[in-house]
Amino acid sequence: MQLWSKPLPNGVLFDLDDHTPDAYLHHKSALGEFYLASDSVIPTFDSWFRMAHIIDEIPEVERKSFHDIGYTIGGMMLFPGNKVDGKQTINGARGFNQKIADRLDLTLECVRRHYLGMGSPLGETLARYPDFFALFESFEGYVKFFLLQDLVNEDSTAVRFLMPFDDFRPPAFPRTMAAYQDYRRLTIEFVTSRNRRIADFWN
Repeated sequence: MQLWSKPLPNGVLFDLDDHTPDAYLHHKSALGEFYLASDSVIPTFDSWFRMAHIIDEIPEVERKSFHDIGYTIGGMMLFPGNKVDGKQTINGARGFNQKIADRLDLTLECVRRHYLGMGSPLGETLARYPDFFALFESFEGYVKFFLLQDLVNEDSTAVRFLMPFDDFRPPAFPRTMAAYQDYRRLTIEFVTSRNRRIADFWN
C-alpha cells in the first residue's frame, strides 16, 4: 500500500487505504473512486498441459526458483479489482486471453496501445477503466508510476518483449525448451531489475 501511495504525474497524491471492506486497496477523492487488486504477473506456465513436455524436463529446484521470484514485489502489479457490468477485470482477461497468456510484457503492449487509441486483444477490457488510466496521463506516466522502466525502451515508446513478438499472433507461450529457457532468463532479469528499482525508490 505504502509503495503505491505516491504523487501521480499531475502532482496529486494517490493515497491508498487497505481498510475498505471487500477491497485490497482503495482510493476515493476528487480524482474518483478506485478499487485495486494486487496480482502476480509472471506466468511460469508450470500448470499448462500444453507445456508439460517442457516443464517436466526442468529440475524441480529451478521451477521453484522461477516461481518464487515471480512472487517478489517485482513480479506484482496493481490493476482495478472491480468488475464493470459484470465483465472480466483486466487481470482476469489477461489470464483467459490466449493472445496474452497472462504475460506482463504483452499486457503492457496493450496498455501502450490503449494510450495511443489503438486496438489490442485487451482493448475492450482496458476501455472499461478510463478513469484509472487517466490518472497516469500517458503510457510514460503509467510506466514511471509503476516502476516498469525495465520492460520498455529508454523513452517509453516501445515494450521490451520477453519472447519474439509477432503482433499478438498466437501462441503466446514458448513451444520449445530453448524458447522457454530464453523466456525464463529474460523474465528473471526483468523482475530482478524491477526489484532493485523498487528498493531504490523506497529507500
